[in-house]
Amino acid sequence: MALHGGGEFLAGDESFLAALLELAAGRAGGGRPIRIAVVPTAAARGRPDLAAANGVAAFQRVGAASGLEVEAAAVGVVSRATAADPGLAARLATADVIHFPGGDPDLIPTIMPGTAAWAAVTEARAAGAVLAAASAGAMALGSWTWTPGGGIAGLRVVRGLVVVPHALGATWATTIERFHAWAPDGLGALGLAEQTGVISEDVPPGGAMIPWRVVGPGEARWLPAPGGETLVARSGETIRTPIIPL
Repeated sequence: MALHGGGEFLAGDESFLAALLELAAGRAGGGRPIRIAVVPTAAARGRPDLAAANGVAAFQRVGAASGLEVEAAAVGVVSRATAADPGLAARLATADVIHFPGGDPDLIPTIMPGTAAWAAVTEARAAGAVLAAASAGAMALGSWTWTPGGGIAGLRVVRGLVVVPHALGATWATTIERFHAWAPDGLGALGLAEQTGVISEDVPPGGAMIPWRVVGPGEARWLPAPGGETLVARSGETIRTPIIPL
């Protein structure tokens, strides 16, 4: 699992993408290319084709620089109808990396639930695939997400937190004030700077915390709950977030 603060696929994001490929290389086993699915669901109101193309090109570029053979392609799940497409779902089920880039934070939580595409993502994760998401994509995977129309439930892939992308130290206090106003009680806030993310490789059986390794040039921030103290971590350091049923 990997969550990213935005500015994905641009110059400067290479360390995060390389970390994803390193994880996925173990699943591919060296006997075939690393299969990467870039899923532009959150960009459906804009240019999903461009969002996906940027991702495909970035993974190909970083793969070549890392000496890894990659097979990156767009998987165009951009509506409830396309999320029901068995052909697209089959491509997701066999991917080694499934990446949801940014866009509008309400789209993934409204399009994906209960669909063949989401079932395929779940199947791929169970088989060891890396699920990665950036900006609005990362927001959708938490317990709750902000939208222009107010807060809505996320997909709860990562429970107990809200992802705050594009997070800056200079504006964090103001961001947290807004967070307190719309987020349900008990949730923590995970703030991620652009081109910076966190990666969790595994959770110990019966563990109560998820360990996240910070990767990228910026900072990650963890506010355990309203009224708590923010922890700041940088690349190579670890943040631990609690597993709670929210």
